[in-house]
Parts: sequence; C-alpha cells; structure tokens
Amino acid sequence: MPRTLAFILLAVVSAASAKAPPEVVTPAGKPVSCVPLANIRETHVRDDRTIDFVMTGKTSYRNTLPYACPELGFEKAFSYETSLSQLCSSDIITVFRNDGGGPRRGASCGLGPFQPVTGLR
Repeated sequence: MPRTLAFILLAVVSAASAKAPPEVVTPAGKPVSCVPLANIRETHVRDDRTIDFVMTGKTSYRNTLPYACPELGFEKAFSYETSLSQLCSSDIITVFRNDGGGPRRGASCGLGPFQPVTGLR
C-alpha cells in the first residue's frame, strides 16, 4: 500500500511584490508533466494562476494553472498530497488559509504543465 505524502509549501513575499505581476521569465525547453519532489527547493506563488518552483540544480519551473485558484495569490501558500515521489500536472493543490483562526483549507485547484524557465530570482 503506497504511503501518502503531504507537503505544505509556503511562499513568503514582501507587501510590495505581492501586488506585482509575475516576473518575466524565458522558457527553456518543452513543458514536462512531473517534477521530482526531492528536487523542489522553494516555491513562489505569483498570483492566482502562477507558481514558480525553484529546484536544486539549474532548472526551475513555472506552473501556470489552467484556471485561477481563488485566494492563492493572496494567501501565497498551498498544500498537496501525493503517493508518488513527484508532483504532476494531474495533481491538485489546496490553498492554505490563515485568517487568524488558525490554518484552514481553501480552494482546491489543478496544476498545469511545468514549463522549464530561466530568469527566476
């Protein structure tokens, strides 16, 4: 029986960057369906549809969700569950809300393909 791994990824941003559009990046190859969990170093939620995955090594990925995920851009935090050792475009993320009453689950949304990119800071 596969174990379910649950992860919570939090992205901390300054108030100034919270209102800025996603930074411009350059595609660096064809999109992929999955990325290895062990290689995810950090994430940056840019808005309700854009998450940047900074990986160990030289490759980073931008995931553009097919539809806006309510409150993702405001909360800047999400969780996911997977029984695999990778995160895939078929997986669902859940917004992690912290509205003063403790952490709560928000909207659940599907990921898009992982586009390799250069130019992430």
